[in-house]
Amino acid sequence: MKIHLHQTHQTIACFQDIQNYIFDVYTHQPVQGIHLFPESFLCGYPLMDLCLNYSFITSYQKHLQAISTWAQALPKDENIIFLMGGIKYTLTQDHLPKKIENVIYLLKPGEELRDIYTKMLLPNYDIFDEKKYFDPGKTVGIYLFNNKNIALMICEDMWPNASYELDPTTELKKTGQPFDLVINLSASPYDLRKQDKRIMRAQEISHLLKAPFFYVNRVGGEDEVLFDGQSFAVNGNNILTKLNRFKKDCVAIDLSTFKKTTYQNIDNDKVTTTWESLFVPNIITNSKKLPHLKPLTDHECLEAIEALGFGVNEYARKCGFNKFLVALSGGIDSCLVLTILKLHLTKTQNLEAIYMPSKFSGELSLIISKQLCQNLKIPFYILPIEDVKATCKSLFTKHLNQDLQGLADENIQSRLRSTLLLARANQTNAIAINTSNKSEIAVGYSTIYGDSVGAISLLGDVYKSEVYMLAQYINKAHHNIIPLEAIQRPPTAELRDNQKDTDSLPPYDILDVILEGILSYRFTAYQMIEMGLSAHHVLSVYKLYMNSEYKRSQFCPIIKIKPKSFGFGYRVPVAKDGAFYSDV
Repeated sequence: MKIHLHQTHQTIACFQDIQNYIFDVYTHQPVQGIHLFPESFLCGYPLMDLCLNYSFITSYQKHLQAISTWAQALPKDENIIFLMGGIKYTLTQDHLPKKIENVIYLLKPGEELRDIYTKMLLPNYDIFDEKKYFDPGKTVGIYLFNNKNIALMICEDMWPNASYELDPTTELKKTGQPFDLVINLSASPYDLRKQDKRIMRAQEISHLLKAPFFYVNRVGGEDEVLFDGQSFAVNGNNILTKLNRFKKDCVAIDLSTFKKTTYQNIDNDKVTTTWESLFVPNIITNSKKLPHLKPLTDHECLEAIEALGFGVNEYARKCGFNKFLVALSGGIDSCLVLTILKLHLTKTQNLEAIYMPSKFSGELSLIISKQLCQNLKIPFYILPIEDVKATCKSLFTKHLNQDLQGLADENIQSRLRSTLLLARANQTNAIAINTSNKSEIAVGYSTIYGDSVGAISLLGDVYKSEVYMLAQYINKAHHNIIPLEAIQRPPTAELRDNQKDTDSLPPYDILDVILEGILSYRFTAYQMIEMGLSAHHVLSVYKLYMNSEYKRSQFCPIIKIKPKSFGFGYRVPVAKDGAFYSDV
């Protein structure tokens, strides 16, 4: 018997494409055995409020019926089954959803499509709010096929959590039945370093249920959330196969070739690979050094760059754009954004950069910007803003009887640049890519409607200290394609004479570890100070973070590559008393 893992890549609600994939698999591939498809394969994930839309429900029901009708017309074959993730509606007389379940559908040639298992654990943290939409299953899933006992799971079912009433793994073990294989159909969002934990948890379940474990995950970029695929199979501690990252893939594994393994006796109540372990702060502490972020390895840099490139391409493709536009300043952030875009540019896409200097822009910024565009072989345009700024200053003085100066004078430069950038985007039908990093977004070190603009943020989940790591890795892999001066120069916004980021912020290696402590929800200001960080730095960062919520609430989508990111999974009131943040 063969187990087929179908790591699919479809657009949400693209029903015809989904049907075509199923029909093609049956017609053109060796089909004997069990075919596994990801969670919600039949509709896409996450649906959010789309699953409540009348038109969606109607189209989806027709879609399921078309597949069922096709399957019933096939000649009966007891050696083939398709197990596919989807949703099941129980509708009122008015065709409105009374109940929605996240299920596994069984497709057998010669029979109608039917559901055989309902997801038991509905995640309701970070980007997930499944309890808003779905009703949980109450019983474990076991399906007998060709004398093989199959334990059924959907994504979250594999992750133990004290807040859930049941643990499917424990409940399956309690049945006392022997299992020949365990399957998990997933739509598991990506974040850096998550894959190792998925495999570790799968190995634990394989030992607990004494059977090989098959995990199939979807691929796709859904707005800011990425799905990486990386499907796999394990048997005990042995990894049997791994599929590609961020690519559609398929593999067939012969169940009969599995070597017998020694399964360990594991207490599932004492395992450490739980859903909470996915959100552990990325902070290294020891007695000899100040707390610091765990550095990115070369492999992690490669993976992060690949994820960012995949995410921005998915967003642009699904929104109908094939041209990217970047405001290039000569700083490391915009240089990195431009380089990542170029490295992932397809033959049908275009990329250009616009440099918009003011009188505060240094000669080095122009040199770096021109050199980078030459290295990347992309169009480079210079669009000075000084004349436009002078006009604005004159208007303020003449009509408002007050000179434009101080912070207002600084910020109008950024807002003029955003106006020109978006005008160029309109002119060329391009998508403007934001260049702010996670550190800046966290402390409000950006101008709202200025350098915070863009259709999507490439670096909004990358701390400033990690920006340098990614740039250095790219230079090592691509022969110093980013000018070294961009990496070596002190960071500056160039909105006034001799401005440096450290004028108003702690050094980024200190800032970033404080932010990681805040964003993980695990540390108070007092605890951060107890770890050896300066009370002045900690309290000032907490204040900046708290006072910048209104900016973050209006920020563009951010490509998520970390366990805890700003954006879809981060929901905090804008209007609140933030005194508790600095309560020491």
